[in-house]
Amino acid sequence: MFAIRSFQVGETVMVGVVDHEAERNHSHASQVSQQRFVVHGGLVPKVNHSCEPNCGIRLNSSGAHDFVARTPIASGQEITFDYAMRNYSVEYFAAHCRCGSPRCRDRITGWKDLPAQRKADYDGLVAPYLTEIDDTRAAADRC
Repeated sequence: MFAIRSFQVGETVMVGVVDHEAERNHSHASQVSQQRFVVHGGLVPKVNHSCEPNCGIRLNSSGAHDFVARTPIASGQEITFDYAMRNYSVEYFAAHCRCGSPRCRDRITGWKDLPAQRKADYDGLVAPYLTEIDDTRAAADRC
């Protein structure tokens, strides 16, 4: 998926639409709450993963994921996001990541597997239920 115009940081690049509910987490499923997975319609499923993405995620009023520019995006540039920005657990990509970014972590992983610094780098541009799950697990570990 490539930009047909340029985007500034903070601009909505793509609006998400839920196509249908998913019974479980799988390679095309997007987590939209702690326990709910959906399959997006439109062009959202065509956007590739990158370990150094130019887009982040915000939930829209329908509960779908919108892509928001994290960095300036030039016309013709590939639109990317980190799959860990939407799913707490990603266990269905066995092969090595091929994003080619200098910050590639060699595997496509979920939010739970990201280092703290990477999570901080994505602050504000990840699905909010991911940080809620982290908070719930941290509280349980303290008990």
